[in-house]
Amino acid sequence: MAAAAVGLGNLWRFPYMVGENGGGAFILAYLIALLVVAIPIMMLEVGAGRLAQGSVVGTFRQVNRLGTVYGWFVVLLTTAITSYYLVITGWTLGYAVSALRMAVEPFDDFTVGYNSLWYFFAVTVLATLLLIRGVRAIETFSRLLMPVLVLFIIGIALYALRMDGWDQARRFMFEADFSQLGRPGLWFFAFGQAFYTLAIGQGYLVTYGSYIPRRTNVPRASLVVAGTETSIALLAGWMIFPFVFTYGFDPGAGSQLAFDTLPRVFAEMGAGVWLAMAFFFLFFAAAFSSCLAGLKVIIAAVAEEFSMSNRRSVLAVGVLMLFLGVPSALSFTPVELSVMGMPFLDFMDQFGGTNVVVTSGVLGAGLFCWFVPRPKIAYSLGAKSRWWEYRIFIVGRSLPFLGLAFIVWMLLD
Repeated sequence: MAAAAVGLGNLWRFPYMVGENGGGAFILAYLIALLVVAIPIMMLEVGAGRLAQGSVVGTFRQVNRLGTVYGWFVVLLTTAITSYYLVITGWTLGYAVSALRMAVEPFDDFTVGYNSLWYFFAVTVLATLLLIRGVRAIETFSRLLMPVLVLFIIGIALYALRMDGWDQARRFMFEADFSQLGRPGLWFFAFGQAFYTLAIGQGYLVTYGSYIPRRTNVPRASLVVAGTETSIALLAGWMIFPFVFTYGFDPGAGSQLAFDTLPRVFAEMGAGVWLAMAFFFLFFAAAFSSCLAGLKVIIAAVAEEFSMSNRRSVLAVGVLMLFLGVPSALSFTPVELSVMGMPFLDFMDQFGGTNVVVTSGVLGAGLFCWFVPRPKIAYSLGAKSRWWEYRIFIVGRSLPFLGLAFIVWMLLD
């Protein structure tokens, strides 16, 4: 879980969501959403996985009959998210290859042809082959590389202090316009990012939880992971926005923000090509490990529910991904596939990565807390203190009703 903290949700998604939603006010709303709601639900999902010891579908089936339907809903959501995650991971691989050729291209140049599609195919095939053979080696490799990537991010963030746009970036990120907090849309995207970054409602936490030993204190472990997630996300913003304002980029550019900005950063640095080579290789490793985690959630459900061998379920999911990811890949090619005026990938991320993730997290918390006895939830946490037990129970039971009230607020706004 800690290794997965350094992934696309932090390095790619968080900066562009901050840029599109006004900076400091969004960050404040995000931190509130994280502390008040997201972290308790994270603990609940991890504890539920440890209690049930099965795939996400099997875990929710033990709640009640509606749980089976919800379990498959989570698998479908994770399938949709992973399909475009593989496309973005392909971008990181493409940039790593460009750096090896000593030519890191701006994003517009990278997407002139069909690079987005070809690299998506390459990443999906590679992930399928690795999952057939087992991922123990790549997981160990990722755990070794993630601290190095974090050091790179800190180094670039410190370098950003010297840029002309630093003061503007500081104001953008850390000075909130409190009037914006009255907008329900801001809170909706903030909750979406909080749920997304902690992988709530997507099956990851339930699957990870099934492997956690009995002696583990779930609240303490979850707080460590959430703290790591938040720190990396804020560092990523600190790394990106000084350069965005220095070079005159649009902070609301969307999903390509980091890929627009970083090539220019490395072009301006001494030994920039070599640093770009190392950074994008590490960025690819982080993104790829996130993809493997998502694919494992889907594969576990398919293998358990259809009594398939690991090899056959991996191949089936891999072929499915090759089809499902094509529209997102084509949105950054000459085809420029779009929905509602935005690239198909951006539409998938905002609809699935925000709307559906929030809905899934709220429904899952409600199912657990209304249909699973509180002593069982307490037992699953492995904590001596009852503070988290009561807090999780109250948050989980009230969320469906608060969610309905929030929808009314959005409609009336």
